[in-house]
Amino acid sequence: MNVIVEYILRISNYERFIILAELSIIGFVVYAVLNFLEGTRGERLFRGMIFILVFGSLTLNLVVEKFGMDRIAFLYNGFLIAVLIVSVIAFQPEIRRGLIRIGQARIFTTSFRSHPTRSVDEIITAVSHMAATRTGALIVIEQRVGLGELIEAGIRLDAEVTNEMIKTIFYPGTPLHDMAMIIRDDRIVAARVQLPLAESGSSAAGQLGSRHRAAIGLTSSSDALVIVVSEENGIISIAQDGRLTRNVSEDQLRRRLNAALAGSGEPDQAARPPKTEKKPDGSDAGQKKE
Repeated sequence: MNVIVEYILRISNYERFIILAELSIIGFVVYAVLNFLEGTRGERLFRGMIFILVFGSLTLNLVVEKFGMDRIAFLYNGFLIAVLIVSVIAFQPEIRRGLIRIGQARIFTTSFRSHPTRSVDEIITAVSHMAATRTGALIVIEQRVGLGELIEAGIRLDAEVTNEMIKTIFYPGTPLHDMAMIIRDDRIVAARVQLPLAESGSSAAGQLGSRHRAAIGLTSSSDALVIVVSEENGIISIAQDGRLTRNVSEDQLRRRLNAALAGSGEPDQAARPPKTEKKPDGSDAGQKKE
C-alpha cells in the first residue's frame, strides 16, 4: 500500500498541465482506435492488449520497485516485444484498412457536384421499384476514397444515372444483375463488381446475407455509401462507416444520397447511421449466392 501511495505522490510532483495533456492525447488515441475497430474481432483483441500493457506494466513497476525483481521485469519487456509482433500479424486486416484510407483519400482535392438532385431522384425511383418487386440490388456511391481497383475488376460502364438503367442492370437474369454497381459523381462507372465481404465472425456482419456483408465490408475500408435492396423481403438498407441501417425510409434515403452526391462525404447529424442492428436477413441472396 505504501508503494502505491509513494507512486501517486511522485506523480503529483509533475507539471499538472503536462500530465493532463498526455492523458488527453492517450485517451483520444485509444478512443479513435476503438471507434475504428468497432464491430470487428480486432476490437476485443485491442481491449485485451490495453489491459496487458496498462495494468500489467503498472503492477509490474510497483512489484519490481518494492521487491527488486529485475529478472521478472526483463522477461516482461521481452514479452511485450512478442506481443507487438503478434499484434502486427493479428491486426493485419485493420492495419491494411487504415493504410488504404490514408493512401487513397483525396485529401487535396475537392469534389463539387452542383446538381445532385436529378441523380438522387433517379436512384430513389429505381430503389423504390426494386424494393416493391423484391429485386435484389447493391448500389455503391463512391466518395473521396477511390474504388479504382474494384471498378477495373468489374464491367466498365459510362452511363447516365437513370432509374431505367439501374432497374435494367439489376433485373434478374441479365448479365450484369449479379454483384454491385458503382456510381461516381453522376455516372454509372461499373457493374458486376465484386465487393469484399465483412468478416463473418464480426458483430457487424452477424447473420446477414452476403449482400449486406459486402456493403459492410466495403464501407469498413472506405468512405463509400452503399444501398442494399433485399430480394428476400424488399427491405432497403444503407451502409456507411462499417455500420448498417436497416429499413430506411425514402426521406432518410434522400438525405443520405444528397449528402453523398453533393460531395460532402458526411451525412448530416439527423441522418447519421446508428450502430448496426443485429438482425438476420434470412436467406437473402448475396453478390453470388453462397
